[in-house]
Amino acid sequence: MTAEIWDVIVVGAGLSGLSAAHWLKKRDASMEILILEGKDRVGGRTVTAKLPAASGVDCWDLGGQWVGSTQTHVLKLIKELGLEVYPQFNMGRKVHHMGGPTSKVRTYKTSIPALSPVVLIDFTQILWKIDRLCATVCVQDPSKTPNAEELDSMTLHTYIEKHAWTAELKEEIGLCSRSVFGIEPSQMSFLFFLMYATAAGGLLKLLESTPGCAQEFKIKGGTQQLSECLADRVGWKNVRLGCAVTAIWQVGYNSWFTFVFPPAKINYQPALPSQREFLTQNMPVGHMIKFIITYKMAFWREKGFSGEIVAGSSTECPFCVTFDATSPFGNAALVGFIAGQQASHWESKEVGERKNAVLSSLVKYLGPEAASFMHYEEKDWAKEDYSGGCPVNVMAPGLLTYYHPSLRKPFGRIHWAGTETATQWCGYMDGAVQAGQRAALEVLAEVSHMTLTTEEQEELQRIQNVKSASKQRPSSKLMYLPTSKSVVIATLTIGAILLLAQHQNTVLKIKEYFTNAFSPIKHNLLL
Repeated sequence: MTAEIWDVIVVGAGLSGLSAAHWLKKRDASMEILILEGKDRVGGRTVTAKLPAASGVDCWDLGGQWVGSTQTHVLKLIKELGLEVYPQFNMGRKVHHMGGPTSKVRTYKTSIPALSPVVLIDFTQILWKIDRLCATVCVQDPSKTPNAEELDSMTLHTYIEKHAWTAELKEEIGLCSRSVFGIEPSQMSFLFFLMYATAAGGLLKLLESTPGCAQEFKIKGGTQQLSECLADRVGWKNVRLGCAVTAIWQVGYNSWFTFVFPPAKINYQPALPSQREFLTQNMPVGHMIKFIITYKMAFWREKGFSGEIVAGSSTECPFCVTFDATSPFGNAALVGFIAGQQASHWESKEVGERKNAVLSSLVKYLGPEAASFMHYEEKDWAKEDYSGGCPVNVMAPGLLTYYHPSLRKPFGRIHWAGTETATQWCGYMDGAVQAGQRAALEVLAEVSHMTLTTEEQEELQRIQNVKSASKQRPSSKLMYLPTSKSVVIATLTIGAILLLAQHQNTVLKIKEYFTNAFSPIKHNLLL
């Protein structure tokens, strides 16, 4: 029996692995590439399903689904593959329900929920502090961020407990953590949170569907097409499904490997460096149950709703957020997410019980028409083989400052890809594409150096040297001068003074905040 010899073996046929393979083939068509995938499909954490719809059958994404105009890597790939995007529908009233089942259900039309003056002030000061901290973060090497060890020693929950004034805002932050990461604020390093937001261009970029934000566009026909089209380009004969990799032995000199994160349990010979092994085993993945509900018509639009619902954690409502999911062909649908502690609570229930709870909540927020659905489909990503959850693996306190250098550092002929290793929009499809291309460049530098452009060689050298610390934005008084936001704060303070009068502790905190905000520069941004 003749052994097969490959130049590159890609472990995992998700978007990052297939992007790496595609990039390699574009540069060197003669390169022999083998792609091994444990699942019976390509796509990783993207999967598109055909579901009953008003016109018969249509496609919806049960995994990753959104892209944005600032996500340049995935948009270039979409254009190259001849696919199209369409905007996320967000016109009309949005529903906001926090504080428990008996609290008042509010609606709003702006990008920020209808918060009380006190909570709005609290939200603005927290956003201001987080944005200032993000401006100091070195995404390429977070350990070079000022106060890195202190920031990495605490969780997002710890920071918010210390700096937020109101219980309402703390609840809002918890919902944001669940909807973006699929985990609770107490499970994630605050420095990781800052790095993640910085890689996206700011905290609000992660939360909104406005231009430039994470939920701006969807792909016509579904996101799994990206991986399927890439497999077409690389050649399906080189993609072997149902072939889980259990061991990688680096012996001889005939093959190069690109390994795609998050990892399955793989035996390495020689063993991985201890720092890399520790990192591999200690990055928990979020927990999300995503559901699609199809309807004969988008009744919420006719009633003036956008379909977006933001709901706090409760025993009655399973989901934390929903959006309009009407297809580009006009087939009406809603998409929602059961995430974090809510997913942990509801995953033990029967599908029928979860469905009924979801529909009951939709009826409460959008009206009785929500009960007259066509089809309910859900996917619990915690039960997905070789994924174990979604949307992203996060870092607990202490990992970034001590183990992060091992995240992208090659080990022998093993190179690491996956959206978690990206420096732009990490955790998103754009990050997956960027990471795949970066891993491909690393391999090309080893096996086919002459195919690299001068710019690519310089980029690769920059990544290897990680001299990002010198490129950080320096502290500047301009960061602390009054802005339009601070003017709004001052105006709201006057309007809210009577409300604040009965909350003396909050008054003192606001007074302290404004004193600090407009005083000379504070060198410790945590204060």
